[in-house]
Amino acid sequence: MTAQTAQTAQTAQTAQTAQTAQTADRTMLLVGGTDQHLERAKALGVRVVLLQHPDKINAFQTGTADALLMVDYTDWDTVRPLAEAAREVWAFDAVVSLTEGGLDIAARLNEHFGFPGTRPEVSRRLRNKALMRQHLRDRGASTMHWDRVTDRESLEDFARLAGFPFIVKPTDATASFGLIRVADAGALDAAWERIEELRGRRTDRGSTLFTVHEFLMESYLDGPEFSVEAFSFAGRHVVVAVTEKLVDDSHFAELGHALPARLAPEAHARITSAVTGFLDAMGVADGPSHTELRLGSRGPAVIESHNRVGGGHINELVEAAYGIDLIGYGVAWPMGLVEALPEPPAARAGACTRFVLRDPGTVTAVSGVEEIAARADVLAVEVSVRPGDPVRPLRDNWDRLGFAAVTAADTDAAVALCERLTGEIRIDVAPHAPDGAAGPDRSAVATHDMEVAA
Repeated sequence: MTAQTAQTAQTAQTAQTAQTAQTADRTMLLVGGTDQHLERAKALGVRVVLLQHPDKINAFQTGTADALLMVDYTDWDTVRPLAEAAREVWAFDAVVSLTEGGLDIAARLNEHFGFPGTRPEVSRRLRNKALMRQHLRDRGASTMHWDRVTDRESLEDFARLAGFPFIVKPTDATASFGLIRVADAGALDAAWERIEELRGRRTDRGSTLFTVHEFLMESYLDGPEFSVEAFSFAGRHVVVAVTEKLVDDSHFAELGHALPARLAPEAHARITSAVTGFLDAMGVADGPSHTELRLGSRGPAVIESHNRVGGGHINELVEAAYGIDLIGYGVAWPMGLVEALPEPPAARAGACTRFVLRDPGTVTAVSGVEEIAARADVLAVEVSVRPGDPVRPLRDNWDRLGFAAVTAADTDAAVALCERLTGEIRIDVAPHAPDGAAGPDRSAVATHDMEVAA
């Protein structure tokens, strides 16, 4: 172990164990935190004022936060005076958010109170994919054709420019919600109908805090897909991990994540250089980032990025493989309670998440979860459905039924183990009956094993 690597490992530990003398009189305003975010903040020994949406609050949060303010935290006109009053009472030292819906408000509050951190315009550019594309175009850094959807004819105009296939997506949704792959001219009508169906509606799955207003058209990107998990320290970007995405181009649901990504050194360098350059261009200064890209005929091409930790249990994978808790850093860095990472950490293991998928129908039985959870090499496992629940056709990440996350000696071993264990999760599904036919015969259950190529 080199001296720098040892220092990196020691720094990771300090993110979790802040000194009492440093934290005794420090308070953060946490916007829209999850249970994990609140746990990490309290582990620092600081006071936490939680600004939480009424739809998101739970018993753990009410019992753990030092103070709780329930309000729609996406409404600036309501949040600003409430936050001003909260600062008079609790004198918080920083505003922190690691959840998609709270990022913009946290950035605005930090600027309002004169705290450091990513600026509101930067957060907005990352949230809104059209603003991101326009910002890159203005700086000569655009690598693809793109435009806003205005009407049915704009789809045809874009097809003539970019060719088929191309991608249509909401400018400010998450988790692949509302993505449309327009394969050919015959798909244009269906794409326009789907746009009209979704426009003006709140996202109906995952985070329901966003309303779909605008759609973007982009060139289709070929090549394998990756994400880069990074942390920025006062404008210096440290790539913590490159994550290999396990995907199927027939739909937009991610099948899993594996890291360290199995890349040749030259490809790894191209990806990390592209992402740090992108973060510079976007103006990211502080905190975690999760940037998705493909490495194909256009070179490393960024799809989208977020100034938060990646979902899909990536934080658990990073911690298992590198010993770095990105959520811990995300709450500690704004409070001045952790040292900056001096260099990218060295991997000490491999890790993988696999998601559980099944064909549409009705769940009749679930088993095998407890046995998998008891294994020492399993980081987490969960199934989100019970007998009687419907299984919808697979469209995006919210149609997945569960997951298993594991660690192993290297990435190959982790992927193989995760694929085997998710196959041992048994979810029996009675297929939906064809239109006009009788309902499903609950005695004739179709059992679908997990069969997804890495």
